[in-house]
Amino acid sequence: MSYVLGLVAIGVFFLALHYFTELNHTQKGVVTAIVAVIIGGAYGYNRYSDARQERVMDVTLRYQQGKTVRCNGVDVNQKNFSYSVGTQTFIGREGTEHYGRMYNAVKCH
Repeated sequence: MSYVLGLVAIGVFFLALHYFTELNHTQKGVVTAIVAVIIGGAYGYNRYSDARQERVMDVTLRYQQGKTVRCNGVDVNQKNFSYSVGTQTFIGREGTEHYGRMYNAVKCH
């Protein structure tokens, strides 16, 4: 819905340029295209960010359920790793062969 409002805003912006500026048609089209690209970039970034966050939530949920997740070819589970919520990182527990290793949840599956 908010992206429809973005398109409406581009239309209103173009109309404002058309009626209240002394720019020629080419300049108005370029300015409108730049605004559209900025809004499109914001839309793309939001989609990417949402997908990334959803993947992290899926990985952390499986970890919290006691399942094993895979990070850079290493099996990560509650027995060998703890999870830092603030950094979204799995940290090797002391006394295991993984002690000191850290894996960002974004890179896990």
